[in-house]
Amino acid sequence: QVHLVESGGGLVQTGGSLRLSCAASGSSFSIYAMAWYRQAPGKQRELVAGITGDDNTTYIDSVKGRFTISRDNAKNTVYLQMNSVKREDTAVYYCNVGAWIMGTGPGDYWGRGTQVTVSS
Repeated sequence: QVHLVESGGGLVQTGGSLRLSCAASGSSFSIYAMAWYRQAPGKQRELVAGITGDDNTTYIDSVKGRFTISRDNAKNTVYLQMNSVKREDTAVYYCNVGAWIMGTGPGDYWGRGTQVTVSS
C-alpha cells in the first residue's frame, strides 16, 4: 500500500504562483509514474500533468508554459509548480501515483486532494 500526502494548496491571486507537493510513503514499493489531476466544481476530474520514471512529462494544453511537474525520486515526492495562475485553475488538485508493490503487483493510488483557489 502507498500513502500519499499533498500539501501546498491555498488561496492565490491571479498571476501569482503556488507549489504543490505530494509525498508517497509505504513499504516495499517502487514508483513508476506520478501525476497531478484536478477537479473543479461541476466538472470531471482531468489530468493536469504527468511525469514518468525517466522524467518524460505531459501537460494539459491549458497549463503548458505555466505549470511544471517534477519529481524527487530519493524523497518519493512529486511537485507541481504553478505560475501565472488563472481563475480557471481553481480546483481540488489530486496527486496520483502508479507503483509496483512487492508481492502484490502494480497499483494506482490517490491522495485526498488539496484545494487551490485563485482570486481576482
